[in-house]
Amino acid sequence: MATYGAQPESAQQASGISSIATGNQENNSGIFDDLFNSQPSPRKLKVPQKDLLVFFRQLAVILQSGVPLAQGLLLIAENMTNQRFATCVQHIAARLSAGEELSLSLMQYPKVFEPLAVGLIEAGEAGGILEQVLDRVAQLLEERAKIRGQIIGAMVYPMIVLVLATTVSLGLLIFIVPRFQVMFEDMGAELPALTSFMLDLSKAITTLGFAIGAPTTIFALVALFKRYYSTYKGRLVIDKLILKIPLFGDLILRSEMASM
Repeated sequence: MATYGAQPESAQQASGISSIATGNQENNSGIFDDLFNSQPSPRKLKVPQKDLLVFFRQLAVILQSGVPLAQGLLLIAENMTNQRFATCVQHIAARLSAGEELSLSLMQYPKVFEPLAVGLIEAGEAGGILEQVLDRVAQLLEERAKIRGQIIGAMVYPMIVLVLATTVSLGLLIFIVPRFQVMFEDMGAELPALTSFMLDLSKAITTLGFAIGAPTTIFALVALFKRYYSTYKGRLVIDKLILKIPLFGDLILRSEMASM
């Protein structure tokens, strides 16, 4: 099984990454002491998928160059623009220097590193193929990002049409239909059922009760939906319904399959 804690002689002779990493090792103790006292909350930290993709790619390249894992993590953290994620990576490096396995360190951040990635990395550590596994994790994240991009692209046009249709309909009911109502009342003619319904609907949505009741109802429905979806049965029912939606269901299924 490959060992990732000690630096090989070939890496010590290399310029570039290895020389920088050696310099970092001399100052590790002071950094690590601070990190254990200032680490971000493991249960709250979230990281964008694009940052994770870059992280795993860089880590695989650094390991292939012969740099020890803990030093490689510090090198990556130094060049990160996401400071919270950088602090997380530095803390992981500190745990590795204390003798902990990478997979166990990643488990401390369940909102950042999902179980699938952690499981693959654990298998890579056991089999001595951590570099290949890290590259594979990056590939999985990239495939997922592409599919999610397709889902978002497919949803943009229908959402724009829906928003425009809703806006135009509300505008007609609030500003235009009331003018016709005055005209019809002056004429005194009997109105068709559909026209009467539109006039009544216009009256309803222009009242104070609708202005207060509609947002309240929407908020309550969203809260109930989230509560129901948080249960196992609710998640199962809703996910099945979502997967049956034409086009979107297939894209979502592909997105989930890409992460397996």
